[in-house]
Amino acid sequence: MKKHLFVILLLSLAHSVYAQLNNKYLYNRIRPADSLTNEVHLNFYNFNYVRNYEYSNDFHDGYTLYGTQLEPQLTYFAHPNLAITAGAYLRKDFGNERGLYDAKPLFNVKYSKNNLTLVFGSLEGNIQHNYIEPIYNFERKITTPIEYGTQLLIEKEKFNLDAWIAWEEMIYRGDAAKERVAGGFTADITLVNNKGWKLGIPAQALVSHIGGQIDVVEGIPLSTLFNGATGFTLSKNIGYHIKQVYTNNYVAAYKDNSPNKVRAYNGGFGLWLNAGIETRWGNFAGSYWKGNQFITIKGMPLYQSVSENLNSYGYTQKHRNILMLRYVFQKELLPNLFLDVRFEPHFDLDNSEKNLQFNQSFFLTYRENFKLFKIKK
Repeated sequence: MKKHLFVILLLSLAHSVYAQLNNKYLYNRIRPADSLTNEVHLNFYNFNYVRNYEYSNDFHDGYTLYGTQLEPQLTYFAHPNLAITAGAYLRKDFGNERGLYDAKPLFNVKYSKNNLTLVFGSLEGNIQHNYIEPIYNFERKITTPIEYGTQLLIEKEKFNLDAWIAWEEMIYRGDAAKERVAGGFTADITLVNNKGWKLGIPAQALVSHIGGQIDVVEGIPLSTLFNGATGFTLSKNIGYHIKQVYTNNYVAAYKDNSPNKVRAYNGGFGLWLNAGIETRWGNFAGSYWKGNQFITIKGMPLYQSVSENLNSYGYTQKHRNILMLRYVFQKELLPNLFLDVRFEPHFDLDNSEKNLQFNQSFFLTYRENFKLFKIKK
């Protein structure tokens, strides 16, 4: 108990505006603008990744993801407030000789005015939702980056909202499958923004539903799961060498709202504490997770109490105590070319014989927008 209290105190002493690490170098957003009206553009986005887990535990398998993704998209800026986009998502994993691992079409209609944006089609989703890691796994940027559905974005000086719904698997009459849908929101309210200090109150919710009435599958019960989190973020801008110190802290919740409950736990919670310092040489941070019967819908498996590992599937551990240290170096190498390097060792405080394990990442992202031609009317 003393070591847990010490960790909590340590992480509370430092003073992010981010739900976790800053991932903005990896984002790709297309928005309409007055200056682009009646123009057709090519948006080119290339994400190259190496993510290696040197793990040997019962909750997160050890493996490596290594490859590249392309997202070429044509955008017609039909109106100062309207953009229509069509393109493709392509993923190639190195070492896989069977060609592309995944390919998907990308379509969306995007209406944007003042501080509000409405998206219908392929969403500004995935890590751009800005969920905390126990609720939304950063790795999904590599494995399942595309979401289709509807999204409402509000971006104001003191209030931000991302409300969305994604249809993950639809079914037709007589299909041998269940429909799957997910949705939720992330919001942040800024209470103080003065003299370099910033205090915010975040709120997050994620719901997953598996069901349907026109399938022919028997024996799979309806499932409705909830994850949520709230807390506070506090940061202080300092200067050039030491840019910012910050802390962001959350209480996370899990609830099984299914009519027939078949999981090991019907409810649980967790404490997610983060503190760090952003410098010109990189971001140094610490994260502490204290979980109790917590099951995550899309979060990092390391933090939950029920294992999904290949060789430990179904293994349970009611309490989880993880301390993770993080170093992130991010730099714009050239115009539109971004480097992101991460090293993240962690300690399982309940499993001393397999205490120190780590993951490491190397990302290289290129994004650029090319004007092709203007449509005369």
